[in-house]
Amino acid sequence: MKNENIVKTNKHFFDVVISGGGLSGTLMALSLAELTKADGSALTIAIIEASPVLKNASLTYDDRVLALSHGTAGYLEEVGAWQFLSSSAQPIKQIHVSDRGHYGKARIDAREHKVSALGYVVEMTLIGQSLQRALNEKNALANKQNVQWFAPDTIADIEWQKKEVNIHLSSGESLSTNLLLGCDGAQSACREFANIQVEKCEYGQCALITNVTTEQPHNNIAYERFTETGPIAMLPLSHGRCSLVWTLTPELARQMRELDDVAFKHQLEISFGSWLGAITDVGKRDIYPLSLVQAQEQIYHRMALIGNASHTIHPIAGQGFNLGVRDVQQMAQLIASHLASQKKQKIETGQDRVNDIGQFSLLSQYAQQRKTDHQQVIMLTDSLVTLFSNSLPPLVAGRNIGLKVFNYFSPLKSALVNKTLGY
Repeated sequence: MKNENIVKTNKHFFDVVISGGGLSGTLMALSLAELTKADGSALTIAIIEASPVLKNASLTYDDRVLALSHGTAGYLEEVGAWQFLSSSAQPIKQIHVSDRGHYGKARIDAREHKVSALGYVVEMTLIGQSLQRALNEKNALANKQNVQWFAPDTIADIEWQKKEVNIHLSSGESLSTNLLLGCDGAQSACREFANIQVEKCEYGQCALITNVTTEQPHNNIAYERFTETGPIAMLPLSHGRCSLVWTLTPELARQMRELDDVAFKHQLEISFGSWLGAITDVGKRDIYPLSLVQAQEQIYHRMALIGNASHTIHPIAGQGFNLGVRDVQQMAQLIASHLASQKKQKIETGQDRVNDIGQFSLLSQYAQQRKTDHQQVIMLTDSLVTLFSNSLPPLVAGRNIGLKVFNYFSPLKSALVNKTLGY
């Protein structure tokens, strides 16, 4: 795709260019920031971000949150971000699953699986701040600025050459790189410029998201409550709050959003039940349409898609961001292994090696190694949506039997819990 109206300046070369400076893009830069090439120099990294770089954002009652798996928390610790986040992250000690009006129930306890927490719930703003702080600290400790931001800025055009990718920005800046990583979300510019098609499945559902305070303390229990109008997730949050994700039809979601606070709290209490007593406070309500979006290809010439640019899934099992974190982790590991191999060859032969981290063999490994994880998580979430959004008597009976079997059959429970833990 060519844009003839771009005013092109001198090109700046970077080993890696990351499109998108949100959570996935910043984590990707942080994961690569300490890697060095065969000559001992650090990788040079550019981040292109449409919004101004996050600075001193203040929290509100209504801040959106994410559920981080145990594996995600471990990776954030590995890259140096968890130390800035751990005190604010609310641990999930137990998960209670129930089917409203039916006997099926299941319980998952962190102690049974020998972990301190099954996961953590934390505001997205705090995650972003922790990643920024860790990235800034790594640069400062190394006494180098190998990560450069182009923000606010956007990609106006991409030219793929045999040995490099040329990226022209709306500001007039031009970047050149061996490897372009698309961490730019569900509306990925990288994906569109490469003409990578997506498969999209509309669920005919919306997620109504808000934060609430309840009469009884949540005691670090996460609730997944399946109802005739859609699943309700109630996740433990700091300061006695819970994060509510209520899946509804679009019409019902709009109705619930338009209710006054008293009426909304009443309707939520009816659907969720008395697990946490009365709903005493409710924040701003937002609605998000739900769909399954999968890129048909994960890689292109000298480019790979990461996170929501590759896959956007239903929030029913809280796995979307965690799946993207594993994309970042896999890509970082492959690049680190490639650079280590180049260093070893230089030591053995005494000759400089070409540090081409955008070569097809490396990107092909990434696509193959991520394929199974993507398929398993998408199958899990898609099956849960189908199973628990259907009121046909055979399916209702089957899912309640399934919950009972899951609750008491340890091998099945361990297999599923290990996947949701992020392993």
